[in-house]
Amino acid sequence: MSDENNHTLPAGEAIDRIWELAEKIDICMFTTWDGEQQRSRPMSARVRRDEHAIYFLTDLEGHKLTEIEKYPHVSLAWADNGGHKYAVIAGQAQVLNDRAKIAELWEKFDKAWWEDASDPRIRLLRVTPEDGEVWDSPNMVVATAKMLVAAATGSKPDMGANAKVDL
Repeated sequence: MSDENNHTLPAGEAIDRIWELAEKIDICMFTTWDGEQQRSRPMSARVRRDEHAIYFLTDLEGHKLTEIEKYPHVSLAWADNGGHKYAVIAGQAQVLNDRAKIAELWEKFDKAWWEDASDPRIRLLRVTPEDGEVWDSPNMVVATAKMLVAAATGSKPDMGANAKVDL
């Protein structure tokens, strides 16, 4: 989708939409930098807009903790492919061992990885958002119709809203 065929959302609306999509979609691609290349992995996001934070439970084992400690700037990307809606947040991550927050964020799904919230291998990743971008497009039927009309008339289709904002 080309940015030139999008209309821009007002900043406040874009900020609200980024937070809404992040919370609704849940699983995001969490991208870190290891000094040579980016590394992405799917993770379940615990979105807390009122705290201006996005949390993730992770295991003590794994490269991402070392990467974050050395290079704390990360990127989070959510995709609702069926709805043609996408959000990206970039921010600073920190690794925490806040046992109370881990217990607060614990969900039944987490039992797939750990016995319970008291497992000493669990660590908390806290991402403080700095900026974000949203692409909020019409569904595929609408998008296809707009492209057909544009092709027939020689005009450019409006493929949805896009905005980049400071968070």
